[in-house]
Amino acid sequence: MSEQTRAYVILAFMPLFFSSNLVLGRAALEFVEPWTQAFWRWGLASVILLPFAWAGIRRNADALLAQWRLIALLGFLGMVVCGGFVYLALRHTTATNATLIYTTSPVFVLVLEVLFRGQRVSLRQIAGIVLAFVGVVVIVMHGELQRLLGLSLNPGDLGIAFAAFAWAIYSVLLRRPSLQGFPTTVLFDVIALSGAVLLIPFMAWETVAVAPVPLEAAAWISLIGLAIFSSVLPFLSYQYGVKVVGPSITSAFLYLLPVYGVLMAVTFLGEEFHTYHAVGFVLVTAGVILATAQFGRRVAKAA
Repeated sequence: MSEQTRAYVILAFMPLFFSSNLVLGRAALEFVEPWTQAFWRWGLASVILLPFAWAGIRRNADALLAQWRLIALLGFLGMVVCGGFVYLALRHTTATNATLIYTTSPVFVLVLEVLFRGQRVSLRQIAGIVLAFVGVVVIVMHGELQRLLGLSLNPGDLGIAFAAFAWAIYSVLLRRPSLQGFPTTVLFDVIALSGAVLLIPFMAWETVAVAPVPLEAAAWISLIGLAIFSSVLPFLSYQYGVKVVGPSITSAFLYLLPVYGVLMAVTFLGEEFHTYHAVGFVLVTAGVILATAQFGRRVAKAA
């Protein structure tokens, strides 16, 4: 098997790893509280990556310390908001809804780039933004207009939408010039570690006020699964794909995220797939592709 063929095989699994977070996270709530789950996910992930990143961390220690505020902010957005807060929201919504709503984060990235960086936007991209937004509204309303008129909206769906926006902010900040000189593995590991540190107060409160850290094997299997399959493997797969076949082809595989996510939620969690899910799926997927895929130039970006 050639390295390019191997890369395509790995990339076919990459969106499965990424989308497993919401499904595994939803299932793990039966054993582990949300903030505790997020802390151990990112704590374990940062420890697993540390052997690969340690030499680079030592070489770049001074430069990393100079960027500690930005790194801490990224840890808060990526691991606290898009970690513990997401798991908290999953208590009030399904993994299917969460997957479809979260898929819109690349559209939020585009909106932020337009608003704050003056990126030019085409009519096609505007149409994509509108389609994705309508798709999210359909999912949040469960296809029922009276939910919107009566403000009877699921807080879990709204929480996931907020997290998708937070992930977009994370993605935009990650492109800051001051961070571009760091090796990718090094930067990811220190961000994950900072996020785990910031999660300690939330986890400590939850341990005292809600439930202690679980000792059951099922709980730790879930946590290790989140650390490896939902954190380390998608990161390494993405980096390998970019190295071998380039960012354009690698990013295109991210459009499979909702497909994998919904299939896993239906298959493993027994969630129902309704008509409004299908409508929302089509609208969100079409919107994200229209808004983020740069046709004709073999360049595609996805958060």
